[in-house]
Amino acid sequence: MAVDAGLMVRARETGEATFRVYGWDRPTLSFGRHERVVGRFDPAVLQARGYGAVRRPTGGRVLLHEDEVTYSVTAPAADGESLRAAFDRINVLLADALRGLGVAPVAAAPAGRERRPGADACFAAPSAGELVVAGRKLVASAQRREAGALLQHGSILLDDRQGTLPSLAVEPMPGPAPAATLRSALGRDVTRAEVRAALRAAVERAYGDVAPLDAGEVDRYAAAWRGHFADAKWTWHR
Repeated sequence: MAVDAGLMVRARETGEATFRVYGWDRPTLSFGRHERVVGRFDPAVLQARGYGAVRRPTGGRVLLHEDEVTYSVTAPAADGESLRAAFDRINVLLADALRGLGVAPVAAAPAGRERRPGADACFAAPSAGELVVAGRKLVASAQRREAGALLQHGSILLDDRQGTLPSLAVEPMPGPAPAATLRSALGRDVTRAEVRAALRAAVERAYGDVAPLDAGEVDRYAAAWRGHFADAKWTWHR
């Protein structure tokens, strides 16, 4: 989370966009920026069961980072471009990458009033514009804008572990409906390396060759945020 927040600052300062793909060193719950988690989850229970917990700088609801690929996009926010337009631009890249793997996702239609973060999970139902297969969410995404820059986070499911969330909660929580996964869509196991390669190929088809960021530069931008996102007061403040 510190790296993504730092790259958002970098996008604001340099005018450059970054597409980042990463995983987690253990199963981890990530909470949305404005989501209430106090009383719903207990950090001691999660720790005892081997799960980590973080709070994202972006919105949305709780999801479990296990058997999935996490992506982030940081970029300058174009003058006059709506949040939805930027969301759709990123979706074009995601959908192109998924088609390269053999999956044909579509954008979910608006389903009336958008839900506010509550007691359910991120993959319980798609929000408007999120990528779905056969009506089930495959890619969860959330975007934040601030001072001329944007950060979009997302999770692409390799397999569905989201049903574990109610067993980790200390407050009754409805179990999410089965999500779409790359495994169910393709009938085979899909590796993180395959997804990373497909995402890179989609970005290169759209924008040409991409260059890796210097690790030292990334660390400098992330350094100012590490303490913030490591602080339990941030993760468990509401």
